Order: sequence, then structure tokens, then C-alpha cells
Amino acid sequence: MSELGAVVRMERSIGGVRAGSQGFVYGIAGLGQAVLALDASAAGRHRRTWETSPAHQNHVLAITELAVSLVVATRAGRLELLDFQPEPACWRTFSGSAVESVTLKPDAFVRLVIGDLERSAFVEIDLSSESRTVIARKARVYAAYWQTGLEAQRHGVFPEVLWLVPDERREARMREVLSRLPTAAQALFAVARRSDAVSYLGTLPDAATEAGR
Repeated sequence: MSELGAVVRMERSIGGVRAGSQGFVYGIAGLGQAVLALDASAAGRHRRTWETSPAHQNHVLAITELAVSLVVATRAGRLELLDFQPEPACWRTFSGSAVESVTLKPDAFVRLVIGDLERSAFVEIDLSSESRTVIARKARVYAAYWQTGLEAQRHGVFPEVLWLVPDERREARMREVLSRLPTAAQALFAVARRSDAVSYLGTLPDAATEAGR
């Protein structure tokens, strides 16, 4: 595909060896975007591909990994994935306390069915790069959006806010930050390790947790 100009190989390679050859990151080139019509609004415009930072790449790949894992689980009959919206499709805009426009920016929105029940969640992919201050600030934005009642009016429920973390140490730190929120707001949030994301989302939460939300 790279020979045809549909994809372009980034200069930054993936560390390690892949079956005797080096691993690379590829992006969709202008021709590939035109063929796939990924951006109909950009029809006729010159398209270009640019490299992002390693941190951004890792974040995007983590979101993609979650989507793929949920699709695999659906095909295996463990759950039924109804909707997966990555950013920015899952972002929500609302009026803040000073009537200013505020945009809540989840990394993804997930809606799935387990048995006869439906479950939805805003997902935050944590790569241990955000400070406690940043995490607390974003949690407060979620709480402010919840208090508007807009999500429940539009969709009948406010989704769980699931923070996916890489390890036990980060999990403890995340729970400590969230525990400082007002008691009512704390019920909005859950923390799980990224390796347990599918099993967590594919298991119905306790009725007590649902009642507290």
C-alpha cells in the first residue's frame, strides 16, 4: 500500500524487533484519505499527513486497542457492543456556572449490552502522564456536566466515568484523587486497569453502585 501512495511510513519506528525486521508506524496518506472518503468535507482540498508526539501516538493506540478488544469480545459472545465513539465524537459541550461554554472531553464513549441490560460509560485512558491537579480538574468537569442533567435528558442515563490505568500504583493514586471529591460526585467514577477493561465493562456493576449514581 505504501508503494501505491495510499499509506505513508512515519520516520519514528517502534522499538524492538518484529519477526526479524523493524516495526513501523503507518498513517493514511492523502490518496488513502481520498479513496476511503474519511473526510467528505475536505473533498478537493490538499491533504497531508504529519507525525505526532510519542505520547499522543500511545494515547491513540490505547483507545484503538480498547475498541478492538470490545469488538473481539462481541464476536466471542461475551457482550454486545452497540456503540464506540472515540474523541472528538464523544465530547459534550454545556454551559458552565458563569454561562461560559464548557467542553467535556472524554477519550471515548462506550455503549454495550450484557445479557438483557445496557451499560454505557465515558472512558478516560490514563497513561500516568497527568498530574493529580489535572485529574481532579477533569473530574470536576464531569461532575458539573452531570449536575446539568443534560445527558440524562437526552439519553435516559448518565454514563459511568471509567478511568483505565496501567498499574496498581496508578490505580491507588487515581482512587485517592477521586476520593477527595464531594461524596455525591464520587459515585460517578470507577477505576480499573487497562488489562481488565473488557472484563470490567462486560460485568454488570452492583445494584448498590447503580443506585448511588
